[in-house]
Amino acid sequence: MQTMQSMVTPRVAAAAHLVSGNSLASMSVYKQLDGSGKICQGGSAVLVRPIATSGSHSRKPAGKQIISAGVIVRASAAQTGAPQPAGEAADSKARTGVVFEPFSEVQNQLMQVSSAYTESLARQHFLPSSEAAINDQINVEYNVSYVYHALFAYFDRDNVGLPGFAEYFRDASDEKRERAETLIRYQNKRGGRVKLQSIMMPLMEFDHPEKGDALYSMELVLGLEKVTNEKLLSLHQVAADNNDPEMSHFIEAKFLTDQVETIKQVSQYVSQLRRVGKGHGVYHFDLQLQEEEFSD
Repeated sequence: MQTMQSMVTPRVAAAAHLVSGNSLASMSVYKQLDGSGKICQGGSAVLVRPIATSGSHSRKPAGKQIISAGVIVRASAAQTGAPQPAGEAADSKARTGVVFEPFSEVQNQLMQVSSAYTESLARQHFLPSSEAAINDQINVEYNVSYVYHALFAYFDRDNVGLPGFAEYFRDASDEKRERAETLIRYQNKRGGRVKLQSIMMPLMEFDHPEKGDALYSMELVLGLEKVTNEKLLSLHQVAADNNDPEMSHFIEAKFLTDQVETIKQVSQYVSQLRRVGKGHGVYHFDLQLQEEEFSD
């Protein structure tokens, strides 16, 4: 006599596969629909109903009976979507090898998504202190850019006549403004709000009775670059304190390395200008700057 499981028709196997997501070979045939000792061959409808666990009829269903073509098979609670006790869930993961259940774990994130149009949907692990620190750094970059633009305007005068210095400071101003825009894009990417603050009016006269305008201006630049570096280090510390590795990496990759290189370059310019004095040497230094700008 054939066993009950070997007599299951392909239609039964297909129907059970649609309901459970597994092959019929992994299930057991528990009883027949008609109770006559024979497996019914007719019909292809699939019915699913709860069955009680053994030992108590008052317990919640642990699974469901799948009735297809007269055969009742058992599907587990995990297969049918019913809640599982903690022990059974752990045992199920151990058997199937599943370590990540996206549809269950995403529920908490869906609850946190704001339905308001005025709030960012991208914001995650981005604290208000990080947002405020980025806005402060944006203001620093714009202020320094404004000072460099004033230096460009000064050295471009006809009675000053140092086009190399003028072009150098114009490029430096553009670079600082681009860095401010980089911070603005990052603020928006993380879901923060950009708040532009006031910019101080810079000095417009840079001649110095002892040092001359060239050396005095370059020493001013060196001081500003070091202040900017301190501000960037403070911004990086905010990211570290807030346990925000992505923000820390952004500051390191986009700003800190470039800032150290700029400080080194300006320090060399200051040393060279101290050697050449205020007269003819400044003219030759300006020619050197023109050559560097042209080569770039």
